[in-house]
Amino acid sequence: MGASEPVDGPQNSLVPGSGTSSEGAPPSDGRRSQRTSRRLPRRAAAGRRSFTSTLRSLEQLADAGAQVSVHVVDLDSHVHVLAGDDHVTMPVAGLGVVPLLIEVAAGFEAGVLDPLEIVDRAGIDPVSTSGVWRHLHAPALPLEDLAVLAATAGDPIAVNALLQRVGHDRVRERIDSLGLRRTALLDRFRDQRGPDDAPQVAVGSARELAGLFSALVNSQVVDAAVSAQVSEWLSLNQDLSLVASATGLDPFAHDHDAHGLLFINKTGRDRGVRAEAGVLAGPRAGVAYSLIVCFDDLSISHRLRAHDAFRVLGVELMEYTH
Repeated sequence: MGASEPVDGPQNSLVPGSGTSSEGAPPSDGRRSQRTSRRLPRRAAAGRRSFTSTLRSLEQLADAGAQVSVHVVDLDSHVHVLAGDDHVTMPVAGLGVVPLLIEVAAGFEAGVLDPLEIVDRAGIDPVSTSGVWRHLHAPALPLEDLAVLAATAGDPIAVNALLQRVGHDRVRERIDSLGLRRTALLDRFRDQRGPDDAPQVAVGSARELAGLFSALVNSQVVDAAVSAQVSEWLSLNQDLSLVASATGLDPFAHDHDAHGLLFINKTGRDRGVRAEAGVLAGPRAGVAYSLIVCFDDLSISHRLRAHDAFRVLGVELMEYTH
């Protein structure tokens, strides 16, 4: 792994628990209302900030040739708990759908998009490699259902339908208005990418994506209503196989967890790309996190080694928040 960029300081290697507050960090009142405010004493919490196993796992991946970017920020103190190459723009696959969902929710709120507007699948370029809608008999669905499919299952046809309806220009403008300089939704999903197509669906940096999820739960993305709508959609995400595997949540019902765990996330998957960003909040603390790994997907063992790094981070995030 290359150099990392700690907050307001020179570049260095993976940085755990730097104790540096993020500049201009938003207040956490909006998120506090969703869970208990009980915390460990500062001295007790400090001992949980080493993320030693995560550092070891990520360094091993980097030594094996993978490119790794990670950012974890405490939602209350805004301390950057863990940072490594978090400024680097990397492919994030389906994780780049989040700005599209924000634009769709903003369109619903402003009345320029009708949530019940019907979209015919026949008018959308097919994607046969993944997704749920291609297996359904329903030939048309309303925009709001497409947003749920995009957030819950990363359905590529649903994403393409939303993007076709909203337009790339409006998504780019929304990304700019959010202050994201290293994040972009470059293209729709395709079965094959030709020389004239963008090489990736989306790119982003771990720092920006973690910050975006922090802003969502703090009701600071567009406005409170839009933040709440996008957070609700993301709370339905059924891909809990990476960082979220450590939470023990039911992937089909984790939006109503009986243990009071606040969790939203979005993942991105492509050949040699694994990415996840989200928010995890428990009784002791809350964090926004993002981890991106680009690796040589030469075998199942290469893929599993990348997946293991996400799971290790998930375990230590659970320890931090609980």
